[in-house]
Amino acid sequence: MSQPPIPILPKYWTRAEDRSRAVNTMFDRSAADYDWICSVSSFGAGQKYRRDALVRAGLRPGMRVLDVGTGTGLVAREAAPIVGASGRIVGIDPSSQMLREGRRHVAMPVVRGVGERLPFAGASFDFLVMGYALRHVPDLDEAFGEYRRVLRPGGRVLLLEITRPQSRLGFGLARLYFNGVVPFIARFGSRRADTARLMKFYWDTIALCVPPDTVLAALGRAGFHALNRQLIHGIFSEYTGTKNRESGI
Repeated sequence: MSQPPIPILPKYWTRAEDRSRAVNTMFDRSAADYDWICSVSSFGAGQKYRRDALVRAGLRPGMRVLDVGTGTGLVAREAAPIVGASGRIVGIDPSSQMLREGRRHVAMPVVRGVGERLPFAGASFDFLVMGYALRHVPDLDEAFGEYRRVLRPGGRVLLLEITRPQSRLGFGLARLYFNGVVPFIARFGSRRADTARLMKFYWDTIALCVPPDTVLAALGRAGFHALNRQLIHGIFSEYTGTKNRESGI
């Protein structure tokens, strides 16, 4: 079964095979602005939220962590002090420029690659996290199958994502902010149209992403159990799941 998280967006690409290239180009061109626009758009609270979410999901000292879609390493920066010196974090992302920016802030091995084809042996990690990149994978089933493969039995997956609010008022306010205010700040704060375009794309993918039940169903099909979705502040979804301890693959 194939389950793309968002449909084709003609504003950005017209063929499914062009999707990855179009998305990577946007992130490459905006990498230098990514950290500050994330900080401004979250009113400086984004990093604390990432850290708290990791703890809620069960990240502990000594764990081996894979950060999929690591980008500039915003999630990895919060995971590092939690796992400590006895732990290990590896990042993977398809954008070379985002990885380059990340190397300035966090010391960890990074690999250029995609979540649906992870270049790691099975059962290599205790914990896998993806921060706000779920909307950018081409197929949920393919990606989640890989996530389960590289986790050891009993390993945990955490997917952080922004979810379209269900109420009309909530949706309207979110659209005003993410589709209006944030791109405006990005355009005039960075002086680069590419950064504003990335923020517009950010909202478009939020608005059209598959609903939470579809994400949970895909995790279940991949073989994860103890599935849960926690909603924070009415917009931040934390999806978690566990790989069966008896599983050999």
